[in-house]
Amino acid sequence: MNDVQVISLGCRLNLAESVHIRSMLAGEDVVVVNSCAVTAEAVRQTRQAIRRARRERPDARLLVTGCAAEVERASLSQMPEVDGLVANATKLDARAWNVAERPAAPSVTHTRAFIAVQNGCDHACTFCVIPQGRGPSRSLSVAQVLREVERHLEHGAAEVVLTGVDVTSWGHDLPDAPRLGQLVHTVLDAFPRLLRLRLSSVDGVEIDPLLFDLLAHEPRVMPHLHLSMQHGHDLVLKRMKRRHSRSQAVELVQRLKALRPDVAVGADLIAGFPTESAEHHAANRSIIAELEIVHLHVFPYSPRPGTPAARMPQVDKATIKARAADLRADAVAIRDNWLQSLVGKPLEVLTEGDGHGYAPQFARIALPAGSRRGDIVTVTPTTASQGLLQ
Repeated sequence: MNDVQVISLGCRLNLAESVHIRSMLAGEDVVVVNSCAVTAEAVRQTRQAIRRARRERPDARLLVTGCAAEVERASLSQMPEVDGLVANATKLDARAWNVAERPAAPSVTHTRAFIAVQNGCDHACTFCVIPQGRGPSRSLSVAQVLREVERHLEHGAAEVVLTGVDVTSWGHDLPDAPRLGQLVHTVLDAFPRLLRLRLSSVDGVEIDPLLFDLLAHEPRVMPHLHLSMQHGHDLVLKRMKRRHSRSQAVELVQRLKALRPDVAVGADLIAGFPTESAEHHAANRSIIAELEIVHLHVFPYSPRPGTPAARMPQVDKATIKARAADLRADAVAIRDNWLQSLVGKPLEVLTEGDGHGYAPQFARIALPAGSRRGDIVTVTPTTASQGLLQ
């Protein structure tokens, strides 16, 4: 086997970057692990992926990039399987890989195009190591985004996902400091043939009026809002140095659902943050029902090197594990009820290549045999079981 293999861990931004890396290194006998460092578990999975890749490709050059390559640089560089590290800040630059510059072709394996419009973060959440791995916030220009969207549409993408570390901060570093709503409006206006646009995880307090209006009323913007929520108790949010309160998150979702009742809400929640009491945990659980969170990502807290939260009084690991399980169980009940509410309703489904597809609300649906990847088809599910519509 003499070709590039890119193993992508972690966020959608990594996924978008991995597509670029794979195209840039096409034809090279190399394995790239595009790593994640958001939790201790993510770093463990990175090490596991490195060892597995070396076993499967013993003769290939093995390089590591991504956030763990910054945060865990010393320890990863000492792994015998690793031939070298590529800095996160330069991983989209061909010179960092010692290959000739060439146009990166869009992925042909995904029906959704992930476009990284923003990178880095200027915030200082006490639990987060990502600014160490990705640096300050910086934005693609409108012209750069439009070129990326056009490139993917020309290669058959049926849906575009705008992603970033802190995607709602897009534009603050550009001339006249445009907001994300303006970018979304410009993309939709420039490409009438773009049928579906989706956003990755957003910071609710950064949603500008135009973006809210598009989420509430524009049919080509998918009814799917994933919030970087992190917790349901105000004191914990304050200790995290988050910029929103529980009531602000609730008010945002209520306003949006009043205008677009079919919107599906997702969120990230951390279980067992330092100093979290039983009362705090109860508030974290109750926010799932109050916001009707149907797409929940639960992160059991793990201390990250150099972060303020690592120096706070820690919750014991067994309690963290149990609280994470509570959150997941609560979310399953909410999600099951939501999926049952979609049974019998015709849904416009973007088909994947594995016999499944996704509705606008990001509900996963089993497709009839013979469905062609990349099509948008109308499916009326008759049952819902184990998180899947059929």
